[in-house]
Amino acid sequence: MANLAEKIEAKMKASGGNSKIEVAFARFMCLHLGGDDRLKIYRKLSSLLRNRFSLMDALDRIHDIFSDDGKNPGEPLAIAVAHWMRAIQNGESFSEALRGWAPPSERLMLSVGDVSHMDQALDNLIRVTEGVKRMVGPIVSASSYPAFLFCLVMLILWAIGAYMVPPMLEAAPNVKWTGVAKTLVDLSYFVQDYWWTFIVFPIVIFGILLWSMPVWKNRYRVFVDNVPPWSLYRVFIGVSWLLALAALVKAGTPVSKALRNLKNDASPYVIERVDKALTYITNGDNLGEALYKTKYNFPDKEIIGDLRIYSELDNFALALDQISTEWLNEAEATITTKAEVLNTAAILLVSAIVAWSVWGTFDMQDQLVKAMGMT
Repeated sequence: MANLAEKIEAKMKASGGNSKIEVAFARFMCLHLGGDDRLKIYRKLSSLLRNRFSLMDALDRIHDIFSDDGKNPGEPLAIAVAHWMRAIQNGESFSEALRGWAPPSERLMLSVGDVSHMDQALDNLIRVTEGVKRMVGPIVSASSYPAFLFCLVMLILWAIGAYMVPPMLEAAPNVKWTGVAKTLVDLSYFVQDYWWTFIVFPIVIFGILLWSMPVWKNRYRVFVDNVPPWSLYRVFIGVSWLLALAALVKAGTPVSKALRNLKNDASPYVIERVDKALTYITNGDNLGEALYKTKYNFPDKEIIGDLRIYSELDNFALALDQISTEWLNEAEATITTKAEVLNTAAILLVSAIVAWSVWGTFDMQDQLVKAMGMT
């Protein structure tokens, strides 16, 4: 044991030789770009702890891996693990040692496990993180195609106004355009004067959508939560929230305390719903009844129905864990179904724009022929 302590002390002194720039870079990489690397460390650490390694011994072995047995102590992950060991050596818990190196949500999941059950806390964290990652792919796929079609619509409108209509206007400058043809002419003038809006408008729209999903929280939000893209966000954040809640409750955290803890790293959207549920829980309702009485249908109407049943049972923690896992497995199909609505709407919009441009072109040709015949 003395040899281990001396070995760890030597490694921490070696890591102390890293420059502030190296440490800052390692911290940035670990916190913002190292999600997969952190998961890799958590898996190794959980496996070693289950095999009766102490926390410090396990971190020491992991440090050997990332530093190539001390030959490369400047590797970002080696620097990270060395700093965690130093913090633990100074009396901090593992979750406290991760401050600045891992997001608050991960530190929260690890704060509920003492050293003797740290492997379980790590397993819960790994499960939640992997569950959230599983939904990222379908979310990106669901939103990227409609976004592409929307940008295509903007490009089509700009091309019509900039290239298709002007030659016709030059051929008959004195024609008084009417009907659908006039809308194309108006579009052409608009493009010539305000072409920049076709760049700014999509950026503003996407910006408003991205802002509204975690921030918008008034009573109208309940209705739009059933409409893409807000419904996609509700499923994604709802599954993530329920997985984290199930992990905390499974680790022995009371429901009310778990809900309060999950508010620390939550968006205004989630905080509003959790605060309302906590009001009812404080008055004696169980989790299912509290979520039902909020009328927010968060995280999901069917899930709330299940929770109203299982919240009364003795094995609620196990039931909550099972419910969250089943919903995660169903989430990908749910997201795909909701995405089809967005895709259909986007395709119809593109089709309508193309049909309008073709109709308007024929109308302009007819009016142009009549005008030339009159002359």
